[in-house]
Amino acid sequence: MAEIREIPAGRAMFKRIGSHSHIRGLGLDERGRALKVAEGFVGQSEAREAAGIFVKLAKEGKIAGRGILLVGPPGTGKTALAIAIARELGEDTPFVAMSGSEIYSSEVSKTEILMYALRRAIGVRLRERRLVYEGVVKELKVLRVKHPFNPLVMVPREAKITLQTRDDELTLSVGEEVTAQILELGVKRGDYIWIDHDTGRVHRAGRVKGVEKAKYYDVEAAKYVEMPAGPVKKEKEIVHVLTLHDLDLYYTAQRASITLFFSFGAEREISSEVRKQVDATVKKWIEERRGELIPGVLFIDDAHMLDVEAFSFLSRSMESEMAPIIILATNRGMARIRGTDIESPHGIPLDLLDRLLIIPTRPYSEDEIREIIKIRAEEEEISLSNEALKVLVETGSSTSLRYAVQLLQPARIVAESEGRSAISVEDVERAKKLFIDVSQSVQYLKHFEDKFLK
Repeated sequence: MAEIREIPAGRAMFKRIGSHSHIRGLGLDERGRALKVAEGFVGQSEAREAAGIFVKLAKEGKIAGRGILLVGPPGTGKTALAIAIARELGEDTPFVAMSGSEIYSSEVSKTEILMYALRRAIGVRLRERRLVYEGVVKELKVLRVKHPFNPLVMVPREAKITLQTRDDELTLSVGEEVTAQILELGVKRGDYIWIDHDTGRVHRAGRVKGVEKAKYYDVEAAKYVEMPAGPVKKEKEIVHVLTLHDLDLYYTAQRASITLFFSFGAEREISSEVRKQVDATVKKWIEERRGELIPGVLFIDDAHMLDVEAFSFLSRSMESEMAPIIILATNRGMARIRGTDIESPHGIPLDLLDRLLIIPTRPYSEDEIREIIKIRAEEEEISLSNEALKVLVETGSSTSLRYAVQLLQPARIVAESEGRSAISVEDVERAKKLFIDVSQSVQYLKHFEDKFLK
């Protein structure tokens, strides 16, 4: 399970813009009709509307034994559609993306890699009531002592922390482990925190204004919340969202010796007994209404790279009562099924194709390419002149949308080196000259064919 750390105020945070970070949903109206430009999507109206119908079926629990196959030329939004489906299903919906070729790149068996992915794509929302100390930090004093091996270094030993709410105030004495968490999180006066009574886990939920002696800034990264009410010591419902794979790893570690626990990793297969135990535990949580299953999305791009064994495994997996939504994508037409001499549509066996709802995507029109480039430029905070936009649209129409979008950042660098804040036609043409497209690459190979090694 990934560790999440807050970024302290004043520290610069690296922001990576992903290829589909602008996709927030399918962009449909209340009747399920695709809006021209909405939630980061442009065009592909029929594909989006078909995906919207599938989302409704999924929410009604009527997709058992079925999946989706997205087919279309490269760069027509197949990955974006899969991401949008996951976003439409809910905030906590797990989304796992992989390429069909990944099953061959590990020492673990192909079916085990697929099982990892399947179980990472199924979430469990676990609710439990915990006894906690919750409030705003009014006072914090940390006792430091000399390090046992280096007397020149002072280390935290314990702390006294006073928490307050609108109705209560309580001073706690906490030990070394809790103190270490408090210091690691950078907890200070005015912070709204809670501490688990049983485990000592510390969670910082934000800051509250108006606390005496607390220091505030005109600009800070912290989230401000209201002063909590009620007693400091209280029962609180804690919500955890885990995946079946997280639980598989946890139960495997519990069974292993301390040595195996620290050496355990993705190279070790998880036994079927552990998975059965996890499934039984999850079913028990659901029956006790402590837990809720969240079927996620497993997206496998380049599905034609899977072999007949993998296809058979996925076909069986779709019938499981604990199965995620499986979305395959391919840009192949008639192709040989890997591991056989049989040709089939998209390189996928016919018996699996019968289980899939096939959604086609189509090449974008010139107007759609224009809107997509504008959205990407805005997402990447790039200024474009109208003339530069026109050249990029023409480039996307004659070569590929992906190539046109990929030129945005190189053209920005060229513009900045010339002292321009907005990309001009000259910047785009310079970027096109430095970074050629596929057709130019083919011409280059033909021209220098005798120079390349064979």
